[in-house]
Amino acid sequence: MKKRIGFYPRVHAEGGGRGVVSQAGSVLLVETVRKTGLDQAISRGLSPWRKPRAVHDPGKILLDVALAVALGGDCLADVGMLRAEPAVFGPVASDPTVSRLIDTLASGGTQSLTALRSARAEVRERVWHLAKDVAPDAAGQVIVDIDGVLVLAHSEKQDAAATWKKTFGHHPLMAFVDHGPSGSGEPVAALLRPGNAGSNTASDHIATAQLALAQLPKPYRRGRHTLIRTDSGGGTHEFVAWLARRGRWLSYSVGMTITDAIHQAVLTVPASAWTAAVEPGGEIRDGAWVAELDSTSDCLQGWPKGMRLIVRKERPHPGAQLRLTDADGLRLTAFATNTTSVPIAALELRHRQRARAEDRIRNARATGLRNLPLHDTAQNQIWLEIVQLALDMLAWMPMLALTGKTRRWEPRRLRLRLFSAAAQIVTTARRRHLRFARHWPWTGVITDALARLEALPSPG
Repeated sequence: MKKRIGFYPRVHAEGGGRGVVSQAGSVLLVETVRKTGLDQAISRGLSPWRKPRAVHDPGKILLDVALAVALGGDCLADVGMLRAEPAVFGPVASDPTVSRLIDTLASGGTQSLTALRSARAEVRERVWHLAKDVAPDAAGQVIVDIDGVLVLAHSEKQDAAATWKKTFGHHPLMAFVDHGPSGSGEPVAALLRPGNAGSNTASDHIATAQLALAQLPKPYRRGRHTLIRTDSGGGTHEFVAWLARRGRWLSYSVGMTITDAIHQAVLTVPASAWTAAVEPGGEIRDGAWVAELDSTSDCLQGWPKGMRLIVRKERPHPGAQLRLTDADGLRLTAFATNTTSVPIAALELRHRQRARAEDRIRNARATGLRNLPLHDTAQNQIWLEIVQLALDMLAWMPMLALTGKTRRWEPRRLRLRLFSAAAQIVTTARRRHLRFARHWPWTGVITDALARLEALPSPG
């Protein structure tokens, strides 16, 4: 009888290995950067900040940091994991060089932010063109979700303040393009705000919406085929009026707070006016009904002309507490829209799908937004741009290279199954080849995705 030594095989570890690349699956992101032309666009945008005789291109430095964040890093020093693999990532700048670039871009103010955002907008248009049938605009409409994010701070950073949840940190406002049920989403705006910034500050919502629209391809910066969607934080007179003034150009679906006037108006809605809510597959949603309030109702006085107010009543989930504004033991919610000629059940389903923005926020927290690692607000705004670059790459790679269920994989799963895969690097005929392990369950996914990226036309 052999003596038991544990559940796992015992191995002896030593250094000195050669020809092995860790995190080899991240070549998917590198190839995505190359095929989309993101490297060229960022390099051109940041060319004014390149010093004479500089060894490292500012665009390459910033992209290296974004790649490190996409792979799970959460500070500037994590770019060291790329520096350890020059065969895949090329020469990577030192930590002091990276820090100096961040300081330089932060001192550049709006000029450097505009350069980065313009480069991303340029590349986004190319990516959507390459994606064709799976692009966010393939259905003829682009949906932009705006939502706030609480980012905790564990030290005295500039503009860190007490938040409405009695925590301490910052309260950025972000916007994401919804890819629908078959994909994820990509960031199009991030406005850094102090922790005590309000959830319903209209000027911040307007600024974020403007940044988001500037990121979309030109045909979608105006037109009813672009939908701005928010929770009740966007349900302010000023923001809805701004959307209404652009009503010829934009559609909107904005959550509304249940006021006493809305509550009283709901009580007067006859039973025959309520319509059963629906699920995405078209089936009836059990215990939920929707109705539109009359345009002459007192609760609509003072709001923009043409605004429709739709309410939903639903049996609360087990354990949920009713509010004073609920009625007859049913939870009430409401939203405003300017969309016409669509059944109200479909409009309510469309607005309810705004919940996907919470998934985008969760992914952002897992991709560099768990904390803001720098001290100054200007530096952390640059960090937010880096986080958006990382999230762009994590959205564009599946859109262009993955299919089926794998296209819906979130960043954590992409890192665990694809990016963490190791490979052997072999040089033959002056070409470098990565040989992924045959036994790795997702090697086929990696190689098929690389083949799809290789088949795309090169930029320029």
